[in-house]
Amino acid sequence: MTYKKGIAPLVIIMVLAVVAVGGVGWYLSARPSAEDFPALVGEENAMMDKEGGEMMAEKEGETMMKKEGEAMSGVEATDSMMEKLVFSGNVIAGNMAPLIDFNKADYEKALASNKLIVLYFYATWCPICRAEVSTALYPAFNDLKTDKVVGFRVNYNDSDTDNDEKDLARQHGVAYQHTKVFVQNGQRIFKSPESWSKTRYFEEINKVLTQ
Repeated sequence: MTYKKGIAPLVIIMVLAVVAVGGVGWYLSARPSAEDFPALVGEENAMMDKEGGEMMAEKEGETMMKKEGEAMSGVEATDSMMEKLVFSGNVIAGNMAPLIDFNKADYEKALASNKLIVLYFYATWCPICRAEVSTALYPAFNDLKTDKVVGFRVNYNDSDTDNDEKDLARQHGVAYQHTKVFVQNGQRIFKSPESWSKTRYFEEINKVLTQ
């Protein structure tokens, strides 16, 4: 078959035109429409927000871990200080929680340690005092399973009372022997002139320790 002169170029031009029109149509159908731009921008912003949130969460996690580490270090330091606390006075009762014959040096050491301090004002001539220490106070301290408590038997208004003990009684407003005073962080938090049982000692001490 033969073509007339000039027909072949025309056919080529038509083919190229069809290809060009098809390419333009494909491009127009493939490119995002104006309505699609907000969605694309929203997806991009959401992705950026997600990445930013993950970075912020990671940074907050690192900060929290750092704070927890510092807090743990503080607790360990406090526990270490409490473990090293050694008293020089006569220990009357107790193992983990010692009950000591009052002396000013040990008392000030206990105040500095932030332990719960139990003061028992004792008179040698008082029958209630003698009965309470032997049946309640001493057994209670012997059975305490915590090192967060230290007790002092403080002489009151008897021949063994020294000036430091007199000052301590005045400081806490003690008017009767067998009075109990709880001190924590340098402040009096509890006082009772009643006679206690061993169980009452446990109850009152645990109330403070579990607050």
